[in-house]
Amino acid sequence: MIPICVLVVAKAPVPGLAKTRLAADIGDAAAADIAAAALLDTLDAVADAPVAARVVALTGELEQGVRSVEILRRLEDFTVITQRGEGFAERLANAHADAGAGGLPVLQIGMDTPQVSVGLLTECGRALLATDAVLGLARDGGWWVLGVRDSAMAGCLRTVPMSRPDTGALTLVALQDSGVEVDFVAPLNDVDTVADIDEVRRACAPDSRFARTTRGI
Repeated sequence: MIPICVLVVAKAPVPGLAKTRLAADIGDAAAADIAAAALLDTLDAVADAPVAARVVALTGELEQGVRSVEILRRLEDFTVITQRGEGFAERLANAHADAGAGGLPVLQIGMDTPQVSVGLLTECGRALLATDAVLGLARDGGWWVLGVRDSAMAGCLRTVPMSRPDTGALTLVALQDSGVEVDFVAPLNDVDTVADIDEVRRACAPDSRFARTTRGI
């Protein structure tokens, strides 16, 4: 058992609100279904990971989303908290603070990397125990995972512009300017547009929800 908390920051897969850039090409319903599949695959990996605690910070009306019954059932294995704050950066920092209230290091991921595996989460968790923070960059310039030994270290995220091509670099600078030692873990592609789907699908298990849902796209 790795003494960390894995935090998943998630948005309810509601058509018209989830994966809007993806929806511009394939429609609201299809994009929300892909978001739901990615979330469920992510939750499966976290549920199976040998970690001390599992938290989901959620925003949106899950009951209005795609696959809501399946998601609610899966969430029974997690502590679910509500995201709080005005912007995404503030909500991320607050989610770290809430998830880390028990004193465990926090390893945070989103729902855009359904290829994440138990092995990769275990690797990231063990790396976090040996340093102040770990950062896994996304190939679009953002990041897919951030782990901090003390959840207060994530407070610097409040000043980082999110969803930009330089978000990963700016996050690294913010952490280092706060005196935090950062080690890198494996980069991953996340899913924001149709162009991202093929490569992410190839990295997923063939029978994963994401792979099955995106066949033919």
